[in-house]
Amino acid sequence: MNLAELKKKRNAVILAHTYQLPEIQDVADFVGDSLELSLKVSETNADVVVFCGVKFMAETAKLISPKKTVLMPEPSAGCPMADMITADELRTVKKKYPDHAVVCYVNSTAEVKAESDICCTSSNAIKVVESIPRDKGVIFVPDINLGTYVKNKLQRDNMVLWPGYCNVHFFVTAEEVIRLKNDHKDAVVFAHPECKTEVLNLADHILSTSGMVKKVAEINKKDFIVITEQGILHPLKKKYPDRNFYALDRMLCPNMKKTTIDMIPESLERMQYKIELSDEIIKKARIAVDKMLKLQ
Repeated sequence: MNLAELKKKRNAVILAHTYQLPEIQDVADFVGDSLELSLKVSETNADVVVFCGVKFMAETAKLISPKKTVLMPEPSAGCPMADMITADELRTVKKKYPDHAVVCYVNSTAEVKAESDICCTSSNAIKVVESIPRDKGVIFVPDINLGTYVKNKLQRDNMVLWPGYCNVHFFVTAEEVIRLKNDHKDAVVFAHPECKTEVLNLADHILSTSGMVKKVAEINKKDFIVITEQGILHPLKKKYPDRNFYALDRMLCPNMKKTTIDMIPESLERMQYKIELSDEIIKKARIAVDKMLKLQ
């Protein structure tokens, strides 16, 4: 049975993050960032969702649409940053700062979301923290770079930042970006807020992955440097074939590349591997997610 037949048989849709392999993006029904895809899940009438991404993304889809079956073709595709904080560690921080609100980046486990007051994405983190009274402290987990970006942007000193980071974005240096800028002197520079401040200071626009894809349409320029995982080059080149896009070759997420095209029909055929979350975790984590969605 081919993929189209399997999708029809299971009443399924395929979702792919922009960092996935090009051939996976090409067979997906929807391509986007993690929250964008999870919201697509809630809008579709599909019974089964094949989520090509990493585990926290599939979990978020399950949180938003708990009655749907969410499958991950490659169950070992995790996120090192999401694993840098546990629910127990967050509870310990909360005891130390009992009057602080917990803002949790969506790049986190369902258990950590369940211990948080509100979630955020890279595109709405500033808006989410702004929604919290300035005289109330904020615990921001798990990404220190995104937290630092928000803290500096809002000039908010009462933020406690967890020292987690994305392995792909954290180690990019200003020198690497400067070399790219020197090679492409007229290029507009996009950078993801998971990068360090020294890198963000060199960018013309600080954007989420979906924000980058949308922003190109607003700029009358030919060349763009994108400082994020190189998988984004595929949707950018497809959408804007008349533009030139440049990225750092070493910005590659091994976990995002674990899912291969042959795993998708196998996942649908065998109905593997299902994302399972307890009712308690879903109920508690949904509170933080729903609070964020109300701000959209």
